[in-house]
Amino acid sequence: MIAMGLFAVVGILAVAAILLFASLPDADAFDARVERIFVENTGLTGGQDIRLLEILAQSGTAFSEVLASYRTVIFVLLVFAVALLVVALAFLVVLSALYRRMREIERAGIQVQSLLISREARSVSLNNMEFTLTAAAIETLSVLAEARLDDEILNGAEIEALVSGRDASDCDEAAGATRIKRLRDALGNQLISAVLVRTVARRGYMLAIDRDVIRMV
Repeated sequence: MIAMGLFAVVGILAVAAILLFASLPDADAFDARVERIFVENTGLTGGQDIRLLEILAQSGTAFSEVLASYRTVIFVLLVFAVALLVVALAFLVVLSALYRRMREIERAGIQVQSLLISREARSVSLNNMEFTLTAAAIETLSVLAEARLDDEILNGAEIEALVSGRDASDCDEAAGATRIKRLRDALGNQLISAVLVRTVARRGYMLAIDRDVIRMV
């Protein structure tokens, strides 16, 4: 379909160019018409008539040069239009492919081979990427990792309770949601933060990874 689209765009513009150039008058049309006038009127042999012929011939030459420049301008514009359309179509294809890839990643979850959380160093190693987090963010991630090891989903109040050490009934749902937002901001990469820390509708938050890849030190 992409190849057909490219060929269709180029083909349409090529046909338009052929029709346009075919409709343009010949560069020597003006000179031919002037010559015909003097051939058909044999009485134009005086000095003034010859001078008029020279003026008309010069005008014909100027007309030919202008028409040639018009042809060049039209050709350049058509080439530019073809390039723009091809580039635009290519960008659309690339964006469509990236969008499909993003949807696949969101459905399948990010492929994590290892997740190493170091509370002491306040660092997280995700595959070959390493992040340095704040103390609050590393505690939030640790709580989510421990919950994932137990196959649990935590809501905002439970996250706040586990991090702060208070009872869940005394904690606010919004406080836990704020901690999740700060954790995602600390991770930085939007794709990683949005897919790794997944929001489960009406239930809470969880790490969308296999629990066997989680290690905590």
